[in-house]
Amino acid sequence: MNNPAPYRAYTPGTQPPLASHAYRGTIRRHPLQPLHPMPQTITEVTGPSFSPTRYKPMADMTATGAAAPLGERILVAGRIADEDGRPVAHTMVEIWQANAAGRYNHPGDTHDAPIDANFHGAGRVFTDAEGNYSVQTIRPGAYPWPNGPNSWRPSHIHFSFFGPAFATRLVTQMYFEGDPLLPLDPVFMAVPDEAARARLVAPLDMAITRPGFALGYRFDVVLRGRTATPMEDNHP
Repeated sequence: MNNPAPYRAYTPGTQPPLASHAYRGTIRRHPLQPLHPMPQTITEVTGPSFSPTRYKPMADMTATGAAAPLGERILVAGRIADEDGRPVAHTMVEIWQANAAGRYNHPGDTHDAPIDANFHGAGRVFTDAEGNYSVQTIRPGAYPWPNGPNSWRPSHIHFSFFGPAFATRLVTQMYFEGDPLLPLDPVFMAVPDEAARARLVAPLDMAITRPGFALGYRFDVVLRGRTATPMEDNHP
C-alpha cells in the first residue's frame, strides 16, 4: 500500500493552488509547512463501501418537499471516467447547492434571501456501469460572500466523488456556460490554466434537455491525470 500504482501527473496549472491571493480565505487557512503523504492501509483504500442499498439515491432534488420548489428546473448529466477514459462505475456522487434565491438550507448561511421549504439543496446518485449519472434540480442563484467589497459567487453546484473508499473522495464545483460572474470569481479563477477552468463549466446540452420540461446541462468529469477536472483537494 506504500507504493501506489503510477499514473499520469497533473499538468502544471490545471489544479488550484493551496493559496490564492485573490481568494482571501485560502490565505488564512492554507498550510504553511510542506505536506507529508500518509501511507494508506487496506482500511483506508477499501472502506467504507457505498452502495444504493445502504445510501438511498436522491436523483430528483426537486421532490424532497411537500410541493415543487421555486426556480428554474434543470437536468444535469454526465459521465465520470479515469485518466484513460474508462468509466468509474457504481460510484457514489453527492450534490449540494444553494436554492434559486442563492441561499443554502443551512444554519450557517445568513444571506438575506428566502429559504425554500420545498428545496433542501442536497442529492445523491450512483453511476451506472458506463460511469453515467443524472440528477434533476433547480438552477441555483448567485449570492454575495465576504471575500471583498461587492463580491458575488456565480451560480454553481458542488459535486463530491467517493470512488472505492472515503479516503479517495474528491470535491469540485460545476458552473454554467455564459455566466458573466465567472471571470470575476476568485474561486473559479484560482485554476490558472484556461482549458482546465473550462472543464468546470457545464454547457447546455439539448440531448439532455427534456422538451417542455427542463433544460439539460452536461458535466463530464475526469478524476485524475493530465486532463483531470480541477478539484478542491487535488494537489500535485
